[in-house]
Amino acid sequence: MAYKEHKKSLHPRNLHNNRYDFPQLLKSLPTLKNYVFKNKYDELSIDFSNAKAVLTLNKALLSHFYNIKEWSIPDGYLCPPIPGRADYLHYIADVLAKSNNSKIPKGSNIKGLDIGIGANCIYPIIGNSVYGWSFVGSDIEKESIKSSQKIIESNNSLKGNVQCRIQTSHDSIFTGIIKENDRFDFTLCNPPFHKSKAQAQEGSKRKVQNLTKQVVKKASLNFGGKSNELWCKGGEVAFIKTMIKQSKLYSKNCFWFSTIVSKKDNLKFIYDTLDYIKPIEYETIKMEQGQKISRIVIWTFLTKEEQKQWTSKWQD
Repeated sequence: MAYKEHKKSLHPRNLHNNRYDFPQLLKSLPTLKNYVFKNKYDELSIDFSNAKAVLTLNKALLSHFYNIKEWSIPDGYLCPPIPGRADYLHYIADVLAKSNNSKIPKGSNIKGLDIGIGANCIYPIIGNSVYGWSFVGSDIEKESIKSSQKIIESNNSLKGNVQCRIQTSHDSIFTGIIKENDRFDFTLCNPPFHKSKAQAQEGSKRKVQNLTKQVVKKASLNFGGKSNELWCKGGEVAFIKTMIKQSKLYSKNCFWFSTIVSKKDNLKFIYDTLDYIKPIEYETIKMEQGQKISRIVIWTFLTKEEQKQWTSKWQD
């Protein structure tokens, strides 16, 4: 059947490597039927330019694949594409495995820091479900923290495994979040990559035109998104450069720092900052999701001996 076609570009362990199995998703969330139709190829699909359809699809995916039965986000907040978010975590698992005799460390003693947990709590949901990891999620938006906290409290699998912390300073990324005795095995970040609201809206318009194959003058954000989620002064380069500089202050609190880089042209500026800050190692991992290509940049300040000491505390 058509929906069993393999999407080769996603990570091999990604649960979304097959096309969406709508009959199964409808069993997990019957209300999805309100948005499912047969497209011109006689395949079941949804209108991906419809924000409500995308949100409902996400609910079905989280229920079917990750056993999350209670999930919602406030109107206007970012509704993430789940397959791509899952890819990030699977590549992080590969990074951890390289330091652990090629074995992915699992369980709640493996702890991640999600910079910008948003209102959706998506990285902790997937990381906890697939690998059993625990998380701290930070955000500068109080409503986002409130929403993620509600998701955590509504799903037993997340209780005790995910903690939210509010970032009170617009100039800080790790300060005020990482405590003196915290030890994080990795950090995650999907930074705001637009420089302005106008740029974000233009990007959304192009996305909707690509989805609908129609010219549009104005487009709503089909995946939603508040200002702090989609744009910041200087865009993703400025945000990531600040992150790299501030990470050195917490060089012994975290094994691997990481971030998504959406634009290849931005890598030069990020590498320049890394070379200036001088971590022990850094690396770029390429991610392909259909037509979209992005990258994960990871870095660590731990020496090889410190890395061995760190991983010796990992237990199955």
